[in-house]
Amino acid sequence: MKLKPLNDRVLVKRLESEEVSAGGIIIPDTAKEKPMKGKIVAAGPGKADDSGKIIPMTVKEGDAVLFNKYAGTEIKIDGVEHLVMREDDILAIIEM
Repeated sequence: MKLKPLNDRVLVKRLESEEVSAGGIIIPDTAKEKPMKGKIVAAGPGKADDSGKIIPMTVKEGDAVLFNKYAGTEIKIDGVEHLVMREDDILAIIEM
């Protein structure tokens, strides 16, 4: 299934969290928090301003991003969890 977000929304796939802490302790799946990092899979065209002109998105497909902990709506596409969120919920682009 292919999904194209509308307006200023993006489709994000969460990046996997690390299974070992900095001190070397292995973290079980039940104790892990969901990661707040993800990769943009698809992005909408942008938000319209008051005059109807489209303001382009700051993020694009392939960008690694950091987002709010409770941002977006979780959906499953072909058995893989994704988030649909507004561009405003993205805090930063991660440069690797």
